[in-house]
Amino acid sequence: MKAPETIRYPFEQQPDTGETLELAAGVRWLRMPLPFELNHINLWLLEEEDGWTIVDTGLNLDDIKANWEAVLETHCRSKPVKRIIVTHCHPDHLGLARWLGDKLKVGTWVTQGEMLNAYAWFHQLPNYDVDGMVGFFRRHGLDAARADTLFDRGPTYRGRVDGLPTEYHRLFEGDLVRIGGRDWRVIVGYGHSPEHASLHCAELDVLISGDMLLPRISTNVSVMSSNPDGDPIRLFLDSIARYKALPADTLVLPSHGRPFRGIHARVAQLEAHHRERFDALVAACAVPKSACELIPTLFQRELDAHQTMFAMGESIAHLNYLEHAGRVRRTPDDGGVFRFVAN
Repeated sequence: MKAPETIRYPFEQQPDTGETLELAAGVRWLRMPLPFELNHINLWLLEEEDGWTIVDTGLNLDDIKANWEAVLETHCRSKPVKRIIVTHCHPDHLGLARWLGDKLKVGTWVTQGEMLNAYAWFHQLPNYDVDGMVGFFRRHGLDAARADTLFDRGPTYRGRVDGLPTEYHRLFEGDLVRIGGRDWRVIVGYGHSPEHASLHCAELDVLISGDMLLPRISTNVSVMSSNPDGDPIRLFLDSIARYKALPADTLVLPSHGRPFRGIHARVAQLEAHHRERFDALVAACAVPKSACELIPTLFQRELDAHQTMFAMGESIAHLNYLEHAGRVRRTPDDGGVFRFVAN
């Protein structure tokens, strides 16, 4: 009988800040700091005979810019960067695309959904702005104190992104990007962000998974005020299920955490995790509850303002999934707050 697949971490070493570590032929790992509980992001350099491709860029911070200066000085003096690929629009991934693109005089490759969402957040368009977010969360029961804290933080996206590319090369599902004599296939995923692009190289058995598949934490999947009845968790689960078609021993390069093998096992773990969360929420909805009241069912720890924003979006996402599945129904009370009760 075949032993069950497990998660394995083949690399004990991790790159020092401002340095790189080769993980496969022509694939180099960079690790940059983040000022959150999630304290790092993994970025990637793909080598070609006549240049380099950067995958994701890091947050708009001076120390990350300095780290990039060191990497460019070490690796890119003799061979230029040819393109920047951005997996998705979140600022730790897109934050320095404009700065690097202007500096290196290269273009950004990204899906259209991610680029347009970045413009909407950056320019605080209606329902991509703080007012829209806080109002949406209030309708789902967020109390005045925490709503005021989120409102007082103001828009954070613009400060974490050093400008947006004014032009981009649009990526599509199934595109083959030729890098270093090898094809990297674009796999578009949904739920975590509008149109997330992962990259798979069959020749190397390597998947750059971005935030779609992380080894230890579950990817945040939130409902946005611009799409209040959306079902992003269904989209996310459908997207990661497609990774089961990849070879079991694929080396997964995630944006956070360590590179790992065991892609099928990790997908199964995430599917089980969400099933458990769904069941726990249905049980908690024996009496009507708002998304805010259900946060402790999903997160058994104290949350700061940054984490509360994600927790509210994720709580609503789980409830929307259950509502679409017919397991709960919403019952707005006299105060206009949505509450959900099990069917």
